Amino acid sequence: MAVNMQEHGPTAQREPRADEVRDQLSRLLANPFFSHSKRFPTFLRFVVEETLAGDSENIKERTLGIEIFGRDAEYDTASDPIVRVTAAEIRKRVAQYYQDAAHEHELRITLPSGSYVPQFNWPKNGNDPVLKELAMEIAGDHATARPQPAPARAARHSHGVLILASVSLAILSVASVLLWQAMHRSGLDFFWQPVMATNDPVLLCIADQLQYSNIALRDAAEPTHQVVLNDKLTAIVVDDVYATVKVAGVLQSNRKQYSLKGEGATNLIDLRNGPTVFIGAFDNAWTLRLTNTLRYRFSNDAAMTKMSIVDSMAPLKTQWVLDRSVQMATNNYRDYAIIARFTDTNTGKLAVAVAGIGRGGTIAAGEFLTDAADQAQLKRAAQAAGDKKNMEIVLSTQIIDGEPGSPKMEAAYFW
Repeated sequence: MAVNMQEHGPTAQREPRADEVRDQLSRLLANPFFSHSKRFPTFLRFVVEETLAGDSENIKERTLGIEIFGRDAEYDTASDPIVRVTAAEIRKRVAQYYQDAAHEHELRITLPSGSYVPQFNWPKNGNDPVLKELAMEIAGDHATARPQPAPARAARHSHGVLILASVSLAILSVASVLLWQAMHRSGLDFFWQPVMATNDPVLLCIADQLQYSNIALRDAAEPTHQVVLNDKLTAIVVDDVYATVKVAGVLQSNRKQYSLKGEGATNLIDLRNGPTVFIGAFDNAWTLRLTNTLRYRFSNDAAMTKMSIVDSMAPLKTQWVLDRSVQMATNNYRDYAIIARFTDTNTGKLAVAVAGIGRGGTIAAGEFLTDAADQAQLKRAAQAAGDKKNMEIVLSTQIIDGEPGSPKMEAAYFW
C-alpha cells in the first residue's frame, strides 16, 4: 500500500498510516462542508482509497468520470467538466475545514491543484506550507463551485419544500460559523453596511406556498401510535431556504435584528418599517414588482417554457435565458440571477433582491452576497463606477447534475 507524502521543511515527519488517513477522512466527511453532499464524499473517498491501495496512477479525469459519475467510457472530458468542477469544489471545502483553528493539529488530506491524487501530510508548527496553500485556495479560487447542500428542483415550483418554521433552526445552525467568519474578514461590509447602519429591523421576505398534505401526528398517551391527518401547511422551496439562511446568518453575526415573513403575509406597511431582503424571483410577487422598474428585470413567455433576465436598455438581446426543456431533459444548463440593493421610492427604505430564475440561481446569489472574495470583486466594480449608492448585478452559474457552480458577474449597473 502506497501513501503519497510530501515533506516540507528540514525535518521529515513519519508517513501517516493508512488507518490514520481513513480516520481523518471520516472526520472530514462528517463535517457540514461534506456531509450535506452526495458526490463530494464519494469522490474524496474514492481517490483516497485508490491512493492507499497503491493505484494512484489510475486516478485520472476520465476514470473518475466513469467510476464516480457514471459517464460513458468515451465521454468528452473537454465538454463535460464534472470531474474538474467537483475537484475544485473539494479543494475549497478542504481549505475551509482546515482554516478552522479546531482542526489545525489534524492530519492534512489535500488535493493539489492540477492533480486528482490526494496527499497526506502531518501539520507543521509555524510556517506550514500546506496550510498556506489551503488559505490560498480560499482567497484565490474564484472558478470553483460553492457549497451546495440543497437538492435540485425541476423549475422553481416542482418539488422539495420545507415547513416555514424550520428555517429558524437552520439559521441558528450556521450563525455561529458566520459570526466567526465576520470576526476574521470585513469584505462583506461593502454590500451590507448600508443595511446594518439603519436602526430599523430587517425583513426577510420569502416566497411561501400553501401545501395540502397528509401529516403524521403522534398520540400523546401512546407516542408509538401515529394518526395521519390532512393539513394545510405553509412551505417554501428548499433552494430559497439556503439563500435565506446565508443572508440571515450575516445579519445575526452582526447582531442585526430581523424578522421573517412569507410573501403572502407581507404588505406595504411591512416594507415601510425598514430594509427588506426579497428572496426568490418567479415564486415571489414582491421581487417581480420590485425589479420590474429596474434596468435588469425578469421576463418569461406565456407558457413559462423560457424564463430570462432582460436588459431594458437592450431589450432585443436574449443572452440570459433558461430553457425549461433543456433544464428538465439534461439537468445541465446555465442559470441566472439578479442581485440588487437600492432605495425603493415607494417605501423610502432599502431594498435588497436575491433572486434566481431557476434552481441554483437563488443559491448562487446567496453565495455571492456572503462570500468575501465575491464582494471584493463587486466593490472594485462599484468603485470604478464612481461609488454610487444603488446597484444591480446579473449573475450566472453553471448547473452540473443539478448542482450550481460558482457565481459569475455577467453585468452590473450603478446609479
